[in-house]
Amino acid sequence: MQKVNSLIREQLGEILNRELDLKSGVFLTVFKVDTTSDLRYTNVFVSVFPEKEGAYVMTALKNEKSNIQRILNKKLHMKILPRLVFKLDKTEVEADEIEKILRSLKH
Repeated sequence: MQKVNSLIREQLGEILNRELDLKSGVFLTVFKVDTTSDLRYTNVFVSVFPEKEGAYVMTALKNEKSNIQRILNKKLHMKILPRLVFKLDKTEVEADEIEKILRSLKH
């Protein structure tokens, strides 16, 4: 499964850079890809900078999802093609919040 996730992550990174037209100053990174064991779904965790643009990016991904899926399906040479499920990764935001709390406890 690791090979499948790696391949999908690599292909999606290229597709999103080419196909997703984001406004200036907004950056998207495919943070993690997790495909279900039956290959029916792939959860795609994306991180967005600046983080306040997360909703905007998720809307853009939703609007372009069928096009992104179609392009990915052409690139993957797999019997079963998983459906994409985009999710906003909040790991960095949560880590920053924990760090702030820890710093405030020290003072």
